[in-house]
Amino acid sequence: MNPQELKTIMGSGLLSFPLTDFDSHGDFHKTGYQKRLEWLAPYGATALFAAGGTGEFFSLTGDEYPGIVQTAVDTCRGVVPIIAGAGGPTRFAIQCAQAAEKAGAHGILLLPHYLTEAGQEGLAAHVEAVCKSVKFGVIVYNRASSRLKPETLAGLAERNPNLVGFKDGVGDIEAMVAIYQRMGDRFAYLGGLPTAEVYAAAYKAMGTPVYSSAVFNFIPKTAVQFYEAVRDDDMATQHRLLKDFFMPYLEIRNRMQGYAVSIVKAGATIVGHSAGPVRPPLTDLKPEEMEMLKALIDKLGPQ
Repeated sequence: MNPQELKTIMGSGLLSFPLTDFDSHGDFHKTGYQKRLEWLAPYGATALFAAGGTGEFFSLTGDEYPGIVQTAVDTCRGVVPIIAGAGGPTRFAIQCAQAAEKAGAHGILLLPHYLTEAGQEGLAAHVEAVCKSVKFGVIVYNRASSRLKPETLAGLAERNPNLVGFKDGVGDIEAMVAIYQRMGDRFAYLGGLPTAEVYAAAYKAMGTPVYSSAVFNFIPKTAVQFYEAVRDDDMATQHRLLKDFFMPYLEIRNRMQGYAVSIVKAGATIVGHSAGPVRPPLTDLKPEEMEMLKALIDKLGPQ
């Protein structure tokens, strides 16, 4: 798949980030991961992101990463495209990007570098080094530690034709509008805040109608229903699901830092598709929180 094909996929429907399965010892559980992908693939996501943020990329080792991406590509071949997460220090991000390309992934989501803050010149050098290390498409993920300004993105896009997508995980409306006004249709845009459904209508109004859904991991039918409501401007359905599920869901998620991933793994366990525990430094939901989440899921009906 060439970069422009990836760009088209990015702008054409709901995307999601499958959990990465771990066994009781915290090791990668390949069979569980295969079964998860086989379950989720037919629900209609335009692409799945292997080893992304919800897939706990930040806790994976360099030895594990290639096998996880290869498993996703092999399992979903001919069914749904696989985009791999890549990030961390520049040289490690390049290793991941090249491993994903070798495995047959359709592109990468370039996650933030690790820990240190950096200026625009350094951030641009990081993104460009990764882009030039591969031939397939690259989507850059804008986060608090790696905010890219419109002029920086414009220069990167001019020098790197395979930089085709921009995912926003910051939520700065003014900055997002400035980026969209500067870059126009040069990029495909993706809403990427945690529990993106809450922000979906606002992002659509800014010209970013596509987002990635974490809850697709355990309520795929409802996730698709909500996406279709956003696509069709069905505000009644959006408001009903926001009131009945998403806002109470946020109250549980916001009880602990890191729960944005933990609550998704909890949901998968509740619906019978456990991905095992999260890895430290994340922590799993407490029993009473699991019960609260189960009550919300049960109200939605069969998935």
